Amino acid sequence: MTFEQLNLIEPILKALQQEGYTSPTPIQEQSIPILLQGNDLLGCAQTGTGKTAAFSIPILQKLYKTDNRKGIKALIITPTRELAIQIGESFTAYGKYTDLRHVVIFGGVGQKPQTDALNAGVQILIATPGRLIDLISQGFISLKTLDFFVLDEADRMLDMGFIHDIKRIIKLLPARRQTLFFSATMPPEIEKLANSMLSSPKKVEVTPRSSTVDTISQYLYFVEKSEKTDLLIHLLSDKTIESALVFTRTKHGADKLSRTLKKTGITAEAIHGNKSQNARQRALTDFKSHTLRVLIATDIAARGIDVDQLSHVFNYELPNVPETYVHRIGRTGRAGHEGVAISFCESDELPYLKDIQKLISKTIPVVKEHPFVTSESLKSQEKKTEELKIKAKENKVYRGNRANGDFWRRKQQTQQGDNKQNSRNTPKNTAK
Repeated sequence: MTFEQLNLIEPILKALQQEGYTSPTPIQEQSIPILLQGNDLLGCAQTGTGKTAAFSIPILQKLYKTDNRKGIKALIITPTRELAIQIGESFTAYGKYTDLRHVVIFGGVGQKPQTDALNAGVQILIATPGRLIDLISQGFISLKTLDFFVLDEADRMLDMGFIHDIKRIIKLLPARRQTLFFSATMPPEIEKLANSMLSSPKKVEVTPRSSTVDTISQYLYFVEKSEKTDLLIHLLSDKTIESALVFTRTKHGADKLSRTLKKTGITAEAIHGNKSQNARQRALTDFKSHTLRVLIATDIAARGIDVDQLSHVFNYELPNVPETYVHRIGRTGRAGHEGVAISFCESDELPYLKDIQKLISKTIPVVKEHPFVTSESLKSQEKKTEELKIKAKENKVYRGNRANGDFWRRKQQTQQGDNKQNSRNTPKNTAK
């Protein structure tokens, strides 16, 4: 299928052609017709599936064809500054020939440029929850004219503690609106929120959360914690690695790794919540333009990182939530391009590895020969794996024995109860 077959207007088709888009992704192909028909949408899609275009294109088309009123017509809520900026860039690209105006607002920077843009008049507002509520309370924003409401990355909203802010915002929305709800996963609380927001929604589910893209080659390196940095430097000495996104578990770890890589001559920067907005945006811009080779990020800061043809993702530390692994490596291998995901695993991370491989239904290939493999580390991994197997077996036996014991106790209690009942029902002999 082509974008022309989706009945898009000429200004949008022209913009998509200039961006090099020819065929819609599955979520775009399914979502755009639903939204153009005016239906609410529940979209379950992981990072890299093209969902931003799936909702921005129909919003632009419907506003371009029908809207003559003043005021904000579309509100897109997203959890992070980086993702808000990325969505804004998409509206700029797809709507360049529509004359529709949008603004992106988020915290951590001065509000005056944002309020000036709002006062000048916009139809589309992209916002993070905190700054949105702040500007509403100051009287800069009214949602009374809203026709479209998009909640993006709903599961990440929950992780970041924004769920109460979202519920507060929903109360301010007009009852008559078209609502679009996107989430990579659907835990019970998110499903409950979706049900409270949507009216007879159509559901689109693309690439289940446990799936990893086939164009991503995955590799696993067993390495001790003390040698992870040396292994990373060794692998980055390969000049064919044009750009690398490295994930750490903590902000401190990201900063420390960045300093170490710089000392070896590798251009690297860290981004996380403690960095200023200007520093984060500068690092992200340099990484996207490929003037920065290595970007080190925590999971929350990485939401919104969308880099064309990102060649490598490194899991310097394995995530303790298996779904996060899928999100991480989904940064590469996009739009049909090939990508490489390399994970480091120390002894203490073996339980995380087990959960990840169970989720993705794959055994990640192990690279057994590299300069930092030692007989001690291999023995440690094998020992830990064996301990986990023994523990799992013991738990299974324990559960079996416990269940078996419960069965016999219940049976014994039942028999005792029957005996007592029979005793009561049996007539007693009386002497005459």
